[in-house]
Amino acid sequence: MKTLYFDCSSGISGNMTLGALLEIIEDDNYLLEELKKLKVEGYKIEISQKVKNGITGKHVDVILDHPHEHHHIHEEEHHHHEHRNLEDVYKIIDESTIDEKSKALAKKIFLRVAKAESKVHNKPIEEIHFHEVGAIDSIIDIVGTAILINKINPDKIISSIVNDGYGFIECAHGTISVPVPATCEILADAKVQFRQIDIDTELVTPTGAAIIAELASTFTTLPAMTIEKIGWGAGTKDLKIPNILKVYYGEMKGEQEDFVVMETNVDDCPGEILAYTLEKLFASGALDVFYTPIFMKKGRPAYRLTVGCRREDVFRLQNIIFRETTTIGIRYRFESRTELGREMIEIDMQYGKIKAKKVENNGETYVYPEYESMKQVAQKNHIPLKELYKLKELSDKK
Repeated sequence: MKTLYFDCSSGISGNMTLGALLEIIEDDNYLLEELKKLKVEGYKIEISQKVKNGITGKHVDVILDHPHEHHHIHEEEHHHHEHRNLEDVYKIIDESTIDEKSKALAKKIFLRVAKAESKVHNKPIEEIHFHEVGAIDSIIDIVGTAILINKINPDKIISSIVNDGYGFIECAHGTISVPVPATCEILADAKVQFRQIDIDTELVTPTGAAIIAELASTFTTLPAMTIEKIGWGAGTKDLKIPNILKVYYGEMKGEQEDFVVMETNVDDCPGEILAYTLEKLFASGALDVFYTPIFMKKGRPAYRLTVGCRREDVFRLQNIIFRETTTIGIRYRFESRTELGREMIEIDMQYGKIKAKKVENNGETYVYPEYESMKQVAQKNHIPLKELYKLKELSDKK
């Protein structure tokens, strides 16, 4: 399983992320050519090597034709054409010719910042004129990150616990404490594990927070993996610790036991309640839920409820089981698993488009149609579902 591991011990920002990922793909020109597809002018990108406390990393600097746009944008400070809200940013992304996966990822990262700014300023998202996101450099940072992530195309992305500093920094609204409000809201909303360390400045920018919140599935120490490359992304500041984002790329076997299996036996709970519980568990993040018919003491027919989930979801799902069923005890164990890389695609069939999972394994590709999509097409065309599956098999053989 191809894995990226972000070491955020010195925080994370947009340009640090670009620097680290560029070292992994080893092709600066790829990013520059892809970013030309954005219909954005008024900037140039300088890529250089910087030394931080004896460690050399790649530094990406977005230099603006109008330097004042580099700073936080505020409604009263500049003319109307320099304001950008979420709709404006989405329009820039949508009107570009970058690939669809990169567009979608960039928009998700921007949405995280927009939601945080909306909450901090107590305004609807559409009324927010972003302070950091509105600037060209942040558009480049976020879209560039999406482009590089999809170029690398890892199966899994993991992060360390995210370190931020303390103290105060200046922004458009005056002096604010670190972690800054938008960063706090982004990390809290995504359940990111973060902490403050003894560095008197900001280490995590809102852009950096949104990137790692969107990308990382878990926040833990470096798992057992075979390292193929390490990217070192240099930040702007000179600190008593190296201002470097370190990103590992390599092969990880299985899921390193972050997959939890919970089980409980229930012999006194109606089937309707069990079905309702299953729905709630799936809606709350369970990866798998199923029942197995069993016999318990005194020959009573019963069911064993089995729930597969991520380690960080155990407490929430456990509470649902206790609240919704009559059980009074739950067993759980940690297991490793191997998960194939997959993507959702659409396939053209005689009766219309079908959604399907495209799965890769050891250089081979398999395509599995989605049941709900097949069902809709079968109902719409008044044909048996089994005939639709036969057509799919025939098309695979051609």
